[in-house]
Amino acid sequence: MKLIIAIIQPNRIEAVKEALTEVEVFRLTVMDVQGFGRQKGHTEVYRGHEISINLVRKVQLQIAVNEEFVEPTIDAILKGGRTGEAGQIGDGKIFVLPMDDCIRIRTGERGVEAI
Repeated sequence: MKLIIAIIQPNRIEAVKEALTEVEVFRLTVMDVQGFGRQKGHTEVYRGHEISINLVRKVQLQIAVNEEFVEPTIDAILKGGRTGEAGQIGDGKIFVLPMDDCIRIRTGERGVEAI
């Protein structure tokens, strides 16, 4: 079992959800997050004053999958999350973490059956 964490642009969430549905991954958690990397933020003018926005809004997806779904899930996130053919700085990152256990609260099932 793996926990896949993906940080993507907010405007790419629907494309990623569609790509995940195509590979039969239907369960995910979505969170609004902020951060910066190579984009390093931007400046805006607010009431006549220039303001530096250091943190960029992103969306974080958390997806728990069994081993056979790891690569299809990664491929789907890449397909839906990439801007254009070659992608652009700020498209995001994918992290794949080992997951020791998963327990379904309703039934008490554990492991791969709980996912």
